[in-house]
Amino acid sequence: MDDFASSPCEQNVDRRALPPFASLRAFEAVGRLGGIRKAASELRVDHSVVSRHVRALETWLGIPLFHRNGATPQLNTQGQRYHRAISAAMISMAQATREISPRNGRDHLLIWCVPGFATRWLGPNLDHFAQMHPDIEIELRPTDFSANFDHDDADGDIRFVRDISAITPPAGVSWTEVARPPVFPVASPQWCRSNPVFCSARDFISQRLLHEENDEEWRGWMLSHGITGYVKLWGPRLWHAHMTLDAARRSQGMALTNPFLVANDIGEGLLQFVNPTDKHLAAEIGAYVFSCREISNDRPAVRKFRSWITARARHFLRSASGHLALTPQKDCSLQIAG
Repeated sequence: MDDFASSPCEQNVDRRALPPFASLRAFEAVGRLGGIRKAASELRVDHSVVSRHVRALETWLGIPLFHRNGATPQLNTQGQRYHRAISAAMISMAQATREISPRNGRDHLLIWCVPGFATRWLGPNLDHFAQMHPDIEIELRPTDFSANFDHDDADGDIRFVRDISAITPPAGVSWTEVARPPVFPVASPQWCRSNPVFCSARDFISQRLLHEENDEEWRGWMLSHGITGYVKLWGPRLWHAHMTLDAARRSQGMALTNPFLVANDIGEGLLQFVNPTDKHLAAEIGAYVFSCREISNDRPAVRKFRSWITARARHFLRSASGHLALTPQKDCSLQIAG
């Protein structure tokens, strides 16, 4: 018997009913990313090429897949249903391809990661992983958005979670706590010289604070120091951790951060603790968490990466926290940060 013989059901499928793959790929990217230009950037083609592929697919199918009344096309009802099926099929194809044909004899992992941790700590440490596991190729994708393992092709995702003990992972997803860093306020030496000494967390309320996408981290930090109830917090929202730290270096206010993001800056004197005499200004308000599909838990490459990053991050944290002499307060009341 031919080992590659198709089942009777598969033999009845008309392969001619499949649209061109390039059109399907463009459609999947536009629907997933929410825009033609974003899809073009990911696919590394001009946006006009993506637009032509999507139009060609709609012509081939004989139906529209998007609402086009606004600046950004939105999937219509038929488009949403079709997109779910196409996305699932592409994820299956990508997984099957990685499993059966590692690149140049090497396994491949696509890791999504919150940008600050990716650029400040994980990226610089990947050479260590490569030395330990030369058979595994890492593709690191800094992104603000958590991977949706039902639709995205990520093998793993790293986020800061506030707090992992208070919530559970989605169905079919496994979480591993990588490290729980102390979080503390920093500013430039120039800023500290021109501002009063801070003796308690309450002294920060009326000051210029640098926020990411919202003020939840500062509120969580203050809650861990006993400040309850609503208080007005001042300062700009800069969306990214590296933006808040850049602003802090320019003496534009105080940023809330952790050793993974600023150990080098503190060592080089670019940033400092707002009040280095008070070690209790640090607090634990969450943890970095590695997530992956439950079915990938025992995949050798995933298992090796998870083991490596957990050991590497915790070793770094012990060393950095000891060097910085931080004694964090603990708080476990907040939620996930994307």
